[in-house]
Order: sequence, then C-alpha cells, then structure tokens
Amino acid sequence: MEEPKRRIRAQHTATTVTVYQAYRPEIGEPAARDGRFPPVWQRGRMTWIKPSFLWMMYRCGWGLKEGQETVLAVEISRTGFEWALRHACLSHYERGLHTDHGTWRRELKRAPARVQWDPERDLHLRPLPYRSLQLGLSGEAATRYADEWTVSITDVTPLAHQVHALVRSGDLDAAAELLPREQPYPVEESALAHLLA
Repeated sequence: MEEPKRRIRAQHTATTVTVYQAYRPEIGEPAARDGRFPPVWQRGRMTWIKPSFLWMMYRCGWGLKEGQETVLAVEISRTGFEWALRHACLSHYERGLHTDHGTWRRELKRAPARVQWDPERDLHLRPLPYRSLQLGLSGEAATRYADEWTVSITDVTPLAHQVHALVRSGDLDAAAELLPREQPYPVEESALAHLLA
C-alpha cells in the first residue's frame, strides 16, 4: 500500500506515544536518569518532538552532532499529544488552508504548538517521497509536556550508535530489525484537518 503524503507514524500503545529529542549530555543524561527534564531545561524555548526515529537520526547525525549527543525516547500520553495537535498551527502559510497571511500569522502567534511535515528518511538518511510530523511545543504546551504528559524518558543513544554502525557496515537488514516499530498513529481526520494542506 502506498504511503500518503503526510501521516503520523509512531511507536505507540493504547495510552502513550513515543517521540524523540536530542540534547547535550548535561540535559539528556539527568532527564533519562530521573525520568523528567532537569531545571537547566529551558521551558521558555520552543522544543521540537519527533515521532520518527530516523528523522531524529537525520537531525542529530546519529547522536554525533555537537549539542545533540544524547538521544532520548520520550514516552508521552496520547491525551497530551493529541491536545498539542488540536492546538497546533502549521509553521508555514498554506494557500487554501489559511484565509490569508495575516490570519495565519495571528494563529501562529497564539498557538502553543506548531507543526512541520518533513520528508521521512531511510536508513541512509536520504529523503523519502512522503512526510512525517515534527511538533514544536512552546508556552503552555512545553510546560504540559514536561510536567504532565511525560510518562518515561529513555536514553537511546546506544541504539542510535548501534544502528549507525550496522548501516556503515552495509548490514541494512540487521539495522532495520533494531528500529523502533512505528505504525500509523490512529487520530481522527478532524483533529488534523487544520494541519493538512
């Protein structure tokens, strides 16, 4: 079956969804150890979460980019994730979806979350012809993410390095076997209508 142009794919349970972030060790290590973000984590900044493991690998260079050496799998409540989707605005103006530039700008300024649809990646981190969700959280959404939605935080840096080593050695089947099992995320179309151009 052909992939739709935009779809949320994620590892999820009946109550949670796993998203990925990468931080410098001073943030990532205590977050994984304590299961919550440390005081040095800046609530005032927008924080981007990604349900796609391979998109995160593209962004953080398999956990080798400076400032992104600790890769975290953050399990959050589906209730919180879906709240963020309902309260999100697309990060760019889309003719036909937004009335005009001014209306979109006002919506973006008010929204505590924003969405980008970026090309999904293969094991070589090359872009695929369909897109995956990136969700930016700020203000109320970032606070809820840290204080209410987070169920667990796991350091998956060793997994990132292991998959990367297998890709470099040419063993793509073994690398694929280690990837998190990301399935289409069941969300009502009405919840995404304002985010699909």
